[in-house]
Amino acid sequence: MRIGSAIAALGLAVVVVYSDREGYTDAVDGQVSLLDSAYYATVSLSTTGYGDIVPLTDRARVANTFVVTPLRVFFLIVLVGTTLAALTEDSRQAFRIQRWRRRIRDHTVVIGYGTKGRAAVRAMLGEGARRPLLVVDTDAAALEIASGEGLVTLRGSATTADVLRLAGVQRCRSVVVATNRDDTAMLITLAARRLSPTAEIIVAVRETDNIELLRRSGADTVVASSATAGRLLGLATTKPKAVELMENLLIPESGIALAQRPVRPQEVGRDPRTLGDVVLSLVRDGRPRRLDSPEAQEIQPGDHLIYLRGTNDRRT
Repeated sequence: MRIGSAIAALGLAVVVVYSDREGYTDAVDGQVSLLDSAYYATVSLSTTGYGDIVPLTDRARVANTFVVTPLRVFFLIVLVGTTLAALTEDSRQAFRIQRWRRRIRDHTVVIGYGTKGRAAVRAMLGEGARRPLLVVDTDAAALEIASGEGLVTLRGSATTADVLRLAGVQRCRSVVVATNRDDTAMLITLAARRLSPTAEIIVAVRETDNIELLRRSGADTVVASSATAGRLLGLATTKPKAVELMENLLIPESGIALAQRPVRPQEVGRDPRTLGDVVLSLVRDGRPRRLDSPEAQEIQPGDHLIYLRGTNDRRT
């Protein structure tokens, strides 16, 4: 908006000068061309004024007094206003971050607010996430969207430890890395793991070949977004309803969703398939176990269950 106003003011000044070019003189050849008019308007509005092009006639001087001079003032107002707005926004963001950092811990840091990052945030909010969220990105437009959704934002490259420290990664509960490049995701994962040995790091990658590298870099969970989408596309050619069901499981508004919870004391020793919940998998020592495997036949203390639940059921 401000840039458009400044360009409009400059364009109007060029038109005013060029339409009365006979009333101006150029120190070089005495003639004022369209380029000379643009040059004169630019140096006049920017208050530079070299004096090589000057108005000679009364009409040209009146136009400079009542048209070009107000445009110059307007141009300066736009310039100063833009600078102050940028400084104010930076100061406001710095203040919000500092205030946020003083009182927050066990939060979630989302790095990258593109399609994957926004979907991850929507999924967390849809699941009733209670932990505060902080979005880190280098794209000002993406951060503006996140800020408009009520999220705390931080602009900077998460590949640097300083930005991650400012985001409070050393005190966070989890880090979601949703960048567009696998090499960038790997650098961020290494830096985040170095700052926080205990945080849960979830990373999205494009190539399945990089999954093991990300895990060795410190990622707890790696999601191959492109490969997963490709498998769903292939499955949809023969089992479209199965794909539709899988999509519904990822959308809280669909009525059913995947959930995970610790086992209850009264469930210890039982077969997970005999419980009232529709159990899909048993998690033991951080690893999912198939229900037909021998080690999953009896629930043990400390196990977790992955099960289907209704979206109105918020049990954890």
